[in-house]
Amino acid sequence: MEQTTRLYNKAYQLSLFTIFYNIAEGIVSMIMGYKDETLTLFGFGLDSFIEVMSGIGIAVMISRIKQNPESSKNKFEIKALKITGTAFYLLSAGLLAGIILNIIANHKPETTLWGIIISLISIIVMVWLMTAKKRVGKLLDSRPVIADANCTKVCVYMSVVLLLSSLIYELTGFAYADLIGAAGLIYFSVMEGKEAFEKAKGKECNCCD
Repeated sequence: MEQTTRLYNKAYQLSLFTIFYNIAEGIVSMIMGYKDETLTLFGFGLDSFIEVMSGIGIAVMISRIKQNPESSKNKFEIKALKITGTAFYLLSAGLLAGIILNIIANHKPETTLWGIIISLISIIVMVWLMTAKKRVGKLLDSRPVIADANCTKVCVYMSVVLLLSSLIYELTGFAYADLIGAAGLIYFSVMEGKEAFEKAKGKECNCCD
């Protein structure tokens, strides 16, 4: 019993770390994305704040299953999932509008160096988080905790999209590299939005596959 409590506390601490890390990442990414006029980095920063909302819901979920592993989602969790899903869809629409406007204006970023730096840090942190959450989830034999760990892979994928688009632009100056990166973020944002609404309905997490 003591071991189980300790593991749930560890899972809760990891969820809190996820929240505070995404706040810091979001602030830096949005500031540098705006300064360098990089749509992908700015959108990545907005996504980080949506992940904060998702992380709060996950922290509440862990507190609930700590008390009763067989309990169902409460109203707060369901509402948080719906708000998160809506936010992902709005982010996708905003990024699409940004892509269209940048194409019309023939706009290029000043630099994408910060995108490279932030994405590399994010990949390292998210892979560590995914591994740590999965380890705790397996020890607890908790499907919700394991599902949360596996869904962190989407954050890794988005970081890779930012890294590749930033590297390509910084090394080649390819005009549309940043916009292609933003399009990649749209794909994953739509996927995460759909996932949030499905989980609000009680369906299994498809991102675990």
